[in-house]
Amino acid sequence: MEFILEGLVKAFQLLFQGDQETFSAIWATVKVSSISMTVSLLIGVPLGYLLGYLSFPGKRAIRTVVDTLLALPTVFIGLVVYAFLSNRGPLGELGLLFTLQGIAIGQSILALPIVIALTATSVESLERALQLTLASLGASPLQKFLTSIREARLGLCIAAITAAGRVLTEVGISMMVGGNIKWHTRTITTAIALETKKGQFATGIALGLVLLAMAFTVTISLSTLRRRN
Repeated sequence: MEFILEGLVKAFQLLFQGDQETFSAIWATVKVSSISMTVSLLIGVPLGYLLGYLSFPGKRAIRTVVDTLLALPTVFIGLVVYAFLSNRGPLGELGLLFTLQGIAIGQSILALPIVIALTATSVESLERALQLTLASLGASPLQKFLTSIREARLGLCIAAITAAGRVLTEVGISMMVGGNIKWHTRTITTAIALETKKGQFATGIALGLVLLAMAFTVTISLSTLRRRN
């Protein structure tokens, strides 16, 4: 029990003293998560809207595939992205392996099905009268899209928060694609795994507290959005 208490004390010291190694992992996590969430939302929201709004042959099959991808293992995504970005892969010339940009690609793939599926569900739950009204008013496709997204904003926020929670806590992609390189691609989750193996519980606990704070912030944000709506 003593080593846990000592670890907590040292963890707070590392955080309040601004330990460079600890904050390097924190900033790497913030940067790569921000990139991956931006990409997944820009691509996923329009695709989710189309999937939820339109009726077309094969829609049920596509929806089944998207729902299945919600449980896609992170290590599998990491393996596929690694294969594409490695020197022998088709994208090896881009030099994205063992970079934060490479991790962001993998995390975007991880978050994309979540955003698409939850956006489609939110759009499908809108009242049919809304679509009929927009059609009768002669709304353009862009106006229909923007109005539907506005009405489904709570569901979209839930989709974003859910995807962000998955991205923040993943390990497999960051480890395989990023390589867990100190001062470069080491994120909070990979640093926790490494430092714990090395017996550096203080650093692991410090990063764990930061990750817990991020997850707590996500939960509070979701609760606040639900109350406001």
